[in-house]
Amino acid sequence: MSLDPTLRNIRGTFDILPQAAASEGAHEVPSCAWQHVEQVIREVLERFNFREIRTPILEPTPLIARGVGQLTDIVAKEMFAFRRGETDYVLRPELTAPVMRAYLQHRLDQQGSVQKLYYLGPCFRAENPQKGRYRQFHQFGVEVIGAETPEADAEVIAAMMAVYEAFGLRKLRLRLNALGDADTRPRYKAALQAYLEPYAEQLSAISRKRLETNPLRILDTKDARERRLLENAPRILDFLSPSARAHYEAVKAHLQELGIAFVEDPFLVRGLDYYTHTTFELESPDLGAQSALAGGGRYDLLAQELGHEAAVPAIGFAAGIERLLIALQAQHYAFPEDPGLDVFLVALGQNAARWSLCQAQQLRREGLRVDLDLKGRSMKAQMREANRQQARYAVIVGEEELLRKQARVRDMRTGQQHDVAFDELSDFLKGTVVRLT
Repeated sequence: MSLDPTLRNIRGTFDILPQAAASEGAHEVPSCAWQHVEQVIREVLERFNFREIRTPILEPTPLIARGVGQLTDIVAKEMFAFRRGETDYVLRPELTAPVMRAYLQHRLDQQGSVQKLYYLGPCFRAENPQKGRYRQFHQFGVEVIGAETPEADAEVIAAMMAVYEAFGLRKLRLRLNALGDADTRPRYKAALQAYLEPYAEQLSAISRKRLETNPLRILDTKDARERRLLENAPRILDFLSPSARAHYEAVKAHLQELGIAFVEDPFLVRGLDYYTHTTFELESPDLGAQSALAGGGRYDLLAQELGHEAAVPAIGFAAGIERLLIALQAQHYAFPEDPGLDVFLVALGQNAARWSLCQAQQLRREGLRVDLDLKGRSMKAQMREANRQQARYAVIVGEEELLRKQARVRDMRTGQQHDVAFDELSDFLKGTVVRLT
C-alpha cells in the first residue's frame, strides 16, 4: 500500500499502534504498554488523593506568554501559535498555566482549602526532534494549589517518586534547590549578571543574550567552558531571606524523614519564570544527555501573573511519558502483554454469519472479549485469524450446527473440541475462559 508522501505524519510526531512498531513515524511501544503506564500513573496519584483535571489543548496565547514568561525559550521559540479572527491561540506547551487558569476561572478555591489535581495528556513544542524530545509529546503531573507549607512541597515530591518507584526504576537522582521568595530572584539576578559581565565575550551567543534577559538560564548550560566560568559564581542559596531559608530547610528535613534521597544543586533553576522557593528535577542515566525524567517546583506568583489580585501558593511537577518509556525499556521492564481474545466466532455461510453477529453481542454483554470474521473468509482463514489474535477459544458454527443448535468450541491451546448447546454457550465460555495476563 502507498501513501502520498506529503500526507505522512508531521516530523516530531508519531502514531501509537496496537502492535510494537519499527516503521518511521510510529512509536516503538504498542498502545497496550501506553495504557499500562497511564493506568499505573493514575493509580499511584489517586492513592495520594489527587483528582484528575482535563484542560483544552487550545489555550489563549497570552495565558502561556504571561504564565510561562515572555523571555523563556518556550514562548520565544517553541510555541505553535496562530490567529483566527481576533483571537490568538496556542497549542499548549505545558499544563501548569492552564491548570492555574482553570483553578481561578472556576473558583476551585471554594471547593476546599487545598486542591490536589493531576493531569495526563498531549503538549506541543516546536522542538528539534530527537530521542525523548518531540513536537507532540505527552505529559503527566500534579499541582497542589492553596498550600504554602513545606509539607506540600514534600507531598508533591513524594508523589512523583512514588510513580517511578511503582515501575521499579533504579539509579534515579533527585536534584533539589531553592529560588527563594519574590525578593530573592531579582537580587540574585543582579549579582549573577555582575559576576558574568566581565566574561561576556567568553560566553556563547545564546548565553550572551540570556545575560541581558534571563541570566539564570545560563546556569543550565551544558557548555564545558561556561560550566568552568560558573564554578565561582554566586550561589542563590546565599541570597535567601530567613523565611525562605527556613522553608527550604524544612523541605529537606521532610524528605529525609520520608526516606527520599536527594542532592543539592545550586545550578538547578529550571526554565520557567513562575518558579519560587523549592525547585527539583528527577534524572535517569538511561536517558543520555537529556537526562530529566520529571521536574517541578513552587510557583506562588503565577496567579498574579494571570491577573489575580493576590498570590496563590502552589507547587507541582510535570513529567514526560515518552521519557518514562525510554527508561523502562532501558531497564527491560516487563510490560503486560496484550491479553488477546477470549472468543473468536468462526461462521460458515451467511446464516451462520448472521447468528455470529448476534451471538458476539450477547457474549460481549457477558463481559467476554469477542471478535468475528467480517470478510466472509474460509474456515481455514478464519481459524488462522483466531490464532493470530490469540483467541482462547474458537466457536465454530455452520449450517449443521445451526440445525442442531450446537456450536463446536475448540480450545486453541490444546486443540480439544466440545459440542455445546447454544443456550449453554455463554455459561460454558464464562466457566472455562481463563484470560491471558
